[in-house]
Amino acid sequence: MDNQACLNDIQPGQRARILELLSEGSMRRRLLDIGLVESTEVECIGRSPGGDPSAFLIRGAVIAIRSEDCRNIIVRPC
Repeated sequence: MDNQACLNDIQPGQRARILELLSEGSMRRRLLDIGLVESTEVECIGRSPGGDPSAFLIRGAVIAIRSEDCRNIIVRPC
């Protein structure tokens, strides 16, 4: 059973592992620079009141990522 999702699908308090980045260009480079590489574990810390952006704990740092960019990050919930 393959339970892939995009980063938008994990809820506050849930964790997931990065499977693939579908982003291209400078956004892909930025995501890689903050540590979003294959097998990295991320945790959704929360969402802004409007629902966008969401905050994620990535390698010890809290990073806000827009929903538009989260759609291009494929994860497997833990």
